[in-house]
Amino acid sequence: MKKLLALTAFAAAAAGAHAQDFPAGKTVTLVVPFSAGGPTDRVARDLAEALQKTLGTTIVVDNTAGAGSSIGTAKVARAAPDGYTLLLNHIGMSTMPALYRKLPFNVENDFEYLGMVNEVPMTLIGKPTLPANNYKELTAWIAANKGKINLGNAGLGAASHLCGLLFQSALKVEMTPVPYKGTAPAIADLLGGQIDLLCDQTTNTTSQIEAKKVKAYAVTTSKRLTTPALKDLPTLAESGLKDFEVSIWHGVYAPKGTPAPVLKKLNEAIKAAMKDPGFIKREEALGAVITTDKRTEPAEHKKFVSAEIAKWGPIIKAAGVYAD
Repeated sequence: MKKLLALTAFAAAAAGAHAQDFPAGKTVTLVVPFSAGGPTDRVARDLAEALQKTLGTTIVVDNTAGAGSSIGTAKVARAAPDGYTLLLNHIGMSTMPALYRKLPFNVENDFEYLGMVNEVPMTLIGKPTLPANNYKELTAWIAANKGKINLGNAGLGAASHLCGLLFQSALKVEMTPVPYKGTAPAIADLLGGQIDLLCDQTTNTTSQIEAKKVKAYAVTTSKRLTTPALKDLPTLAESGLKDFEVSIWHGVYAPKGTPAPVLKKLNEAIKAAMKDPGFIKREEALGAVITTDKRTEPAEHKKFVSAEIAKWGPIIKAAGVYAD
């Protein structure tokens, strides 16, 4: 028994020493559960570049895409809990529990939360030939065309799909969903008039709005945006949809059981990276708002995701849409 206790104490001391040395020059892998080139991948690569400075080691971005981000997320859940494999995911962390009836992980219990990084606002836009020129006229048009409206999205579980579900729920109006394999073909069909409406991230819509190629009706944030092309758009909340707020937030996670000293170092490095001037400039160019509130702390990050799970679960279940 004494030998066992001694060995246990030695192992704990060794683990503690290892944690204090982290990352000890070893490469850290940041898993992105989406394809390269998309909005979340861009956020990950911006963060990785800044993290390399604050953490003092190489950060490699690993795109493990598929199944609405669940494949890459499962990869991190199975990884060694040593701090060298991390996950950057978006709002999908709060919608997967409802979209998938069977998941190989539990979002709330199988990860260590490391803090939120940013939020990307969304915009409600329409095809260029839509007769409505503002949100008030849009609601009248929707009321007059019930059962005939096509609402595009970038695929099941995509940000645009979730925003569309919430919009229909808030209006209590059903629209015909038209899913695409990504945002680019959805916007192409919106421009061509094949679909009527789309709700998507500013990273995808701002240039179209600025060029006046689409009708822009509202933003989904609680306050109006300051971006020149979007500053005159009302929020959906001020337009009459009480408490309507959707943003595509991104957070960082580690496998469950990662040592506390390593988690502390990672959280501190992430918060420092978010203050890097280069990171701030690149995120602003994406239309993203860097998180500066208490959700940068692990406990508050987890509390926020739990609230988002409670928010989206009933909406997804009411729509009867599942990814499996």
